[in-house]
Amino acid sequence: MKINLQRTISTLTNVLDFVGTDEFQHSKRVALMAAKIASAMNWPQLRCERMLYAGMLLDCGVSRAKEHRAITETLEWEGAQNHCLRGADYLATCPPLAEYSGVVRWHHTRWEALLLENIDDELRAESNLLFLADRTDFLLAPYFVGASLKNEILWEYPEIVERISGLGGTLFAPQLVEAFRRAASRESFWLDMDPAYIEDHIEYHLHRGNQIELDTVGALAIARLFARIVDTKSIYTLDHSTRVASIGRLLAEASGIRAEHLDMVEIAGLLHDIGKLRVPEEIIDKPGPLTREERAFVMRHSYDSGHILGKMFPGQPIAEWASMHHENLLGTGYPYRSLAPDIPREARLIAVADIFHALSQERPYRGHMAKSEVISRIDSLSAQGRIDPEMVKLLHSQLDRCYALAVD
Repeated sequence: MKINLQRTISTLTNVLDFVGTDEFQHSKRVALMAAKIASAMNWPQLRCERMLYAGMLLDCGVSRAKEHRAITETLEWEGAQNHCLRGADYLATCPPLAEYSGVVRWHHTRWEALLLENIDDELRAESNLLFLADRTDFLLAPYFVGASLKNEILWEYPEIVERISGLGGTLFAPQLVEAFRRAASRESFWLDMDPAYIEDHIEYHLHRGNQIELDTVGALAIARLFARIVDTKSIYTLDHSTRVASIGRLLAEASGIRAEHLDMVEIAGLLHDIGKLRVPEEIIDKPGPLTREERAFVMRHSYDSGHILGKMFPGQPIAEWASMHHENLLGTGYPYRSLAPDIPREARLIAVADIFHALSQERPYRGHMAKSEVISRIDSLSAQGRIDPEMVKLLHSQLDRCYALAVD
């Protein structure tokens, strides 16, 4: 199995924008601005492209909407470093993306403070460039109405330029501010940020430079990174994706699945809830019954997971397996209402692993269940014809190991 790293980063940026629920393309605008300013600095093309991908990843430490709103509503705020530290930690443990850990760590640090840090000059400049682009997008935010950029930006952008310029030497490096002034003096700099066009500009950059293909090991590393982001959204989903993946892999291996096929099942387990980043944490954490509107957020998450994973793993069944983890053999599941013959074995397996861990895990409306109660509930679902009895039989054969993976 091979996946394209550049396209994967772009797809995952769309996922990170889900966290804002009503504020999209922030990371891509920051990425495009950063690349343009880097070019105005006369940095080599490879370094400019590096800034593009760093910009798309800069908010990977954000998984809660409240924190995302602070990014897009406030120039500076207390606690800004928290998501920088988380994001840097996530990236440092993901070999294909580890090179971006440093710039993400420092991308909300003032220039005057960066000068006091024991870091190299290149990292200092790149981190501050991201900060400048990020805060420029904050100032640009009022000019968006729905999916359109207001024409007023064409005569009002000099005010943004002057606002950023006034922060030179304190928030931003003077040489970066001068490069920003050169790049932002063109109307095209701002019009390129129009939601109708920005995807085209990002697509252009995706085809530049050397394309990097990741093997299954690299794909697993990125899947584990984003599982951590998803699982951090709520204390009640902590480690859910990683544990579902571990239980699913164990059951898959017990069923005779081997080699790369086994890795693909694990990836589907790790990312089955990636669409849940779109669900406000207030809904995930709610201790009582959900309203119709709240339930709609929850019911679409598996569809969103499938759509995202289809772009990350084109030509692979991973998206299908992950998106069907709320289907059932009676044809009353969601989002596809699939009938039993249309549900692959791997999807049935992930569904059982998901239910098993959800029952074992503490939730806002109940505590975690004992092993005997969990398996009793699973047996009941099997007797009702909702989940695959063969998968349940496998679960019984590995019950102690699966429960340990769920709760230890």
